[in-house]
Amino acid sequence: MSHKYSFFGAVERSFDKAAKFTKWDKGLLDQIRQCNAVYQMRFPIKRDDGTIEVIEAYRVQHSHHKTPCKGGIRFAAEVNQDEVMALAALMTYKCTIVDVPFGGAKGGIRIDPKKYSVFELEKITRRYTSELIRKKFIGPGTDVPAPDYGTGEREMSWILDTYTAMHPGEIDAAGCVTGKPISQGGVRGRREATGLGVFFGIREVCNMPEIMKKLDLSTGVEGKRVIVQGLGNVGYHSAKFFQDAGAKIIGLAEYEGAIWSNDGLDVDAVFQHRKKTGSILNFPGANNFEKSGDALEMECDILIPAALENVIDGKNAPNVKAKLIGEAANGPLTPEADEIFSKKGIIVVPDMYLNAGGVTVSYFEWLKNLSHVRYGRLEKRFTENMNTHILGQIEELSGKKVKGPSRDMILHGPDEVDLVYSGLEETMINATREIMDTWQENPDIPDMRTAAYVVAINKVATAYAELGIFP
Repeated sequence: MSHKYSFFGAVERSFDKAAKFTKWDKGLLDQIRQCNAVYQMRFPIKRDDGTIEVIEAYRVQHSHHKTPCKGGIRFAAEVNQDEVMALAALMTYKCTIVDVPFGGAKGGIRIDPKKYSVFELEKITRRYTSELIRKKFIGPGTDVPAPDYGTGEREMSWILDTYTAMHPGEIDAAGCVTGKPISQGGVRGRREATGLGVFFGIREVCNMPEIMKKLDLSTGVEGKRVIVQGLGNVGYHSAKFFQDAGAKIIGLAEYEGAIWSNDGLDVDAVFQHRKKTGSILNFPGANNFEKSGDALEMECDILIPAALENVIDGKNAPNVKAKLIGEAANGPLTPEADEIFSKKGIIVVPDMYLNAGGVTVSYFEWLKNLSHVRYGRLEKRFTENMNTHILGQIEELSGKKVKGPSRDMILHGPDEVDLVYSGLEETMINATREIMDTWQENPDIPDMRTAAYVVAINKVATAYAELGIFP
């Protein structure tokens, strides 16, 4: 492969590898792997200094087997059509695996957001949204964007405002985008959702005795040595949830460098240190790596790449010593790296379902917007009153009082965030088991990624077949 690496090509290769293990007609498989609609646009904006710049942007709808389509919008200097198509395809498979009834989509604007003022970013976001509206590439029933690399709640509220202004009186307008601030119809738990989903997914794999035995590890997350690359939203929360569950974070990497300590690093302290000094390096009590990429090759139990795509390829994969790799980012491993790990018996928990926490909770947010009621509002008090009554009866019959935190725990009725977390936990556990069952049923499937693709292809193909699109 001397020519330029194609991310979409890599996704297609993974797809074809898995398609061999399914029974579907070649034509139907072709329909699934192609992108249904690619919208490339260019529009001018006036910079703060009065100059005019032409902005290049994309929205890709990969599959319409379910509507609306769903997928984030990234602001990055590297955005190109190939990348947006690949990410849209991954969204289709991701939604299918976790049973979120959306088709996959993705958006991207080719800018480095650090080089624009807030006012310029707002102009770009609003103009992009109106271009999407003009071509009906956004709406609660057609296509629902979300945050991704380089975007967040602020950009989502600009999108919502632009959409609402152009659709006066549309009752479900809030459902046109997810990842919004709480005050704008966002859902509690959305910010940490992807990192929490990564944690639930890997924890479930670690709880499978036969898999852990193969890797020569004890079951459970506690005491596992973890390295996380990327301290953005996903990496930070993944590291934090692992730390809270008793794992040891022994290495953290960012683009400016990486640090390690066999005694474990306190994620929050490192985060604050980076905020203060502008760099992760020289954290008190930790050692610096020569270069940031070295962190990927350090000895550990679990490696979590949570930054950008293809950071582990044919060149550095042979040096990776982790036993379990959890892809928190999109596409951090190239197909060559997959082959190497498969031979070495290293298990890779694939991105397309592992980082589905974001879209799962986005789905909860979308449902909340359509139902116009906050989760837990109707049942929280009822549950608390009921639990108080039951506990009272038990205490009366047993003559013993329940005290302290366990009392609060028993009486507690669910808040929105509790329901969101438990819905996400249920989703990730089921998806992990479904993929593992598929893998175990067919010993010829080489790795967990291929098993995940098999699950996805079967579900999408079944949906297409049942739609009667192919008489």
